[in-house]
Amino acid sequence: MLSQETTTQFYTWNGYQCAYEVYESHAVNESSSVALLLIHPIGVGLSRQFWDRFCQQWQGRGRLETVYNPDLLGCGESALPRAAYGPEDFAGPLKTLIETVIKKPVVVVVQGASFPIALELLALKPSPEIAGLILAGPPPLSLITEARSRRQQKLLWNLFNSPLGGLFYRYARRRNFLWSFSIRQLFAKEDDVDSHWLNMLKAGAQDLETRHAVFSFLAGFWRKNYESAIASISQPTLVLMGDSASSISEERQSESPQQRMEHYCRVLPNGQGKILPGRNVLPYESTTAFTSACEAFLASLQQVFIHQAKNY
Repeated sequence: MLSQETTTQFYTWNGYQCAYEVYESHAVNESSSVALLLIHPIGVGLSRQFWDRFCQQWQGRGRLETVYNPDLLGCGESALPRAAYGPEDFAGPLKTLIETVIKKPVVVVVQGASFPIALELLALKPSPEIAGLILAGPPPLSLITEARSRRQQKLLWNLFNSPLGGLFYRYARRRNFLWSFSIRQLFAKEDDVDSHWLNMLKAGAQDLETRHAVFSFLAGFWRKNYESAIASISQPTLVLMGDSASSISEERQSESPQQRMEHYCRVLPNGQGKILPGRNVLPYESTTAFTSACEAFLASLQQVFIHQAKNY
């Protein structure tokens, strides 16, 4: 079944225009009690288009859940203010999206080191609520359970937020750099770094104003102590890890993908995990396996919802 064409839609948060697209269910007179809310990674040229393959597969399987795929503030077609973004600045617009557009409980699907954005969104307590989470290749827990020096973060931001930073961004959006970085840090197989991926990144980085969100990430504003926040997640949470997952940081002793997944499952009150083929961008490089894992998780959640409704 072919995916429908989608158009960019907009909503407003604190005076900023924020972009999103919707993948509706093909089912007639049926709907799910939850929607999917996707949170894309932050990096050179990255935006909601990161999820295109997943969205097409999800919709092609005839799922009942509507998918909401937003551009984070500072990315894609959303407003691009020159600011030092923390995870809370990305989470604020998503709360508004849930409350004013989606208007039903959501299962948040979040890629990689954008996990702190989901944690900040949980802390904002949107209504309707977050019913579950799916973590695609989250970072080592040590990166988000030990705060980074605020002074170091500001020093890095000031360096990036300078003419030197602009020159670096121009260099980083070159096709050869994007290809090399993707092979070294993101994909398990060199052949999977295809022209679609590279063209997507190159087009997404054309506007130099997208550099501010990227530099905020590189400065490490997402590096906080989220230990208690993670331990407080009551929602069912699925941790999906690539069998060749690596870390973006070399600060800590390496851990195997299995160890990282098990570490998450030990600290999450209602967590479960699964190893998939791939490295660090599972929704793109292992779309079918990733989609199937999400589908099974949503099916299990629906059974929980049905059981709760009967008891109520």
